[in-house]
Amino acid sequence: MSRHFLLASLLCATAAGAQTSAQVAEVGTPSRTFRPQDVFSLSQATDVQISPDGKHIAYVRATGDIMIDGMRQEIWLIDVASGRQTPLGAPGSSRPRWSPDGTRLAFARGGDGQKPQIHVRWLGTGTEAAVTALPESPTDIAWSPDGTRIGFTMFVPAEGTKLGAPIAKPEGAKWAEPLKIIGEVRYRADGRGYLRPGYNHVFTVSADGGASRQLTFGAYDDGRTVAWTADSRQLLIASNRGKDPEREPNNSDLFAVQADSGALRQLTNRFGPDEQPTASPDGKLIAFVGFDDKLLGNQNKQLAVMNADGTGVRTLTSLDRDIDDPHWSGDGRALFFKYTDHGVTKVGRVDLAGRTSIVATGLASGELDRPYSSGDYSVSRNGVVAVTLGDALRPGDVAVSGRGGGLRRLTDLNAGLFAGKSLAQVAPLAVTSSAGGLPIDAWMVTPPNFDPTRKYPLILEIHGGPFSSYGPVWSTDDQLYAAAGYIVVYANPRGSTSYGEEFANRIHHNYPSQDYDDLMSVVDAAIGRGNVDPNALFVTGGSGGGLLTAWIVGKTDRFKAAVSQKPVINWTSEVLTTDGYTSMAKYWFGKWPWEDPEQYWRRSPLSLVGNVKTPTAVMVGEEDHRTPPSEAEQYYAALQIRSVPTVLIRVPSASHGGLADRPSQLVAENAAILAWFERYRPK
Repeated sequence: MSRHFLLASLLCATAAGAQTSAQVAEVGTPSRTFRPQDVFSLSQATDVQISPDGKHIAYVRATGDIMIDGMRQEIWLIDVASGRQTPLGAPGSSRPRWSPDGTRLAFARGGDGQKPQIHVRWLGTGTEAAVTALPESPTDIAWSPDGTRIGFTMFVPAEGTKLGAPIAKPEGAKWAEPLKIIGEVRYRADGRGYLRPGYNHVFTVSADGGASRQLTFGAYDDGRTVAWTADSRQLLIASNRGKDPEREPNNSDLFAVQADSGALRQLTNRFGPDEQPTASPDGKLIAFVGFDDKLLGNQNKQLAVMNADGTGVRTLTSLDRDIDDPHWSGDGRALFFKYTDHGVTKVGRVDLAGRTSIVATGLASGELDRPYSSGDYSVSRNGVVAVTLGDALRPGDVAVSGRGGGLRRLTDLNAGLFAGKSLAQVAPLAVTSSAGGLPIDAWMVTPPNFDPTRKYPLILEIHGGPFSSYGPVWSTDDQLYAAAGYIVVYANPRGSTSYGEEFANRIHHNYPSQDYDDLMSVVDAAIGRGNVDPNALFVTGGSGGGLLTAWIVGKTDRFKAAVSQKPVINWTSEVLTTDGYTSMAKYWFGKWPWEDPEQYWRRSPLSLVGNVKTPTAVMVGEEDHRTPPSEAEQYYAALQIRSVPTVLIRVPSASHGGLADRPSQLVAENAAILAWFERYRPK
């Protein structure tokens, strides 16, 4: 066992002693607050899919299981009128997709140790059949409008780069593993590690089963999503088939693929991403999202329509927000879409004249550890909208739009877990930044049984991205911090999404910068409420939030302790070791490190390490390919050289995006952070 992992384990044990008596309960004794053990029992709804007639909903229920240290998932069905729920009876199932007539459900399902395959359930009889037997796992699934075929995408392995010919190994000899030769531009990805050579391609299979047919070929990744034209003769895909697709990863166009011949016809041609094509019910129009790429740090996708042959492109939406996931109304007169506004995820509707309205608000689903804006939705032919609905006190449930507007909740997946518990409350915190008077959205999380006459220690928790947003949705980390007796504040400083391109691009080629001032103003506003001990301030954050944590302790000594999670520390090393190395420097710096080394150093937290006096722990996943462990280790080494109190917390097998995917690791990480803070909390 490594010294650093052992230290992390000791920190977890120390944290148990640091928790308040209200948070710790004896085994078998009900707890009145949210506690670490409860993390293993959380549930949420994802991938909500309403039937074409609007009478039934299929969704994926993810439920924690302490015995597998993860979430078990299975598709459940809901009768919209009565609210009655039944499991599909297919453990491990996901990606439910209704047939056009609503009588069948296609989904992905894998057996023990088997790659997931496409299954179809005949709902009238309960009969189920696997319609594929594929060597790889299918991804996006789409029914043809006539119900006879299913389109999907799948990875197709390629030979890869060869260099030299190996000699034959004698029978029975024990040799070292053969060399691994990498020649591809994109050779690793966070959450997947080092990639096998190959590309995603488009396939079809009969809805009754049989041999699948590959439609696209070549050294291109095809079909981020798959949709059919109204006549069931073509599939619509987005693909990057430019001159240098691996070095221009954001430059995708739309193509129509003949379902019988595989003939490919290009529909759009501009520099920038065109994605998520969907055909109108009458087949005359194709809707999609995208933008003209101006190499800005943040650029909002807009919703556009064009004729089926690719002519007559016009933009429908004028919202200064990122538009996603378009769906046609049943009559073809309007489109539904998803967007996030001031941290809150919503469903909008726009008609073909560009008139926009809000259909649903308060969507939530996705990461449970931190309060990132998110959510899923789908719409029936008669305009009934199903969503994953949540708030700061409840992870995503299933809800449906009602006749009088608003949403009717159909599930309450965590009712039993939360029964009798006092959860931390979350409320908006009004903030005006000291840098230019910019309004900043923020939220304050107060401990259960909050006493307004007391003063509490404060944790500033910072989101990553930096182009992302927090909102008033569930956060396991914040609930545990608050249950341990801390007030938590989180915010969307400049650079955050959901406030328009200008707000996000205030940090364009200037990150970090005045986002630091925004965050300090958030802390000041929290102190101004009168319940925060100004001598007991702590700070943490992950990814971009880890970067800002390291930046903050290099700029001020006001925090008693800090934990920088999966940070960027040295921009020169980061942009050349991240899995997104072909685009990060291009969009965030405008020049390569060898062209402008001063800019890279000026914006690196490592440049400020000589100022740091704050005890600062560093945390990173051992399989992080976005902000690799070498970033955290550089900072740990620099702090050790300067004798600044520090520890390095390594999370085994964890990726960047999956740092908190395993409940046991989430609990251990949270406990280690609390233990580090308790070590330096004024007594």
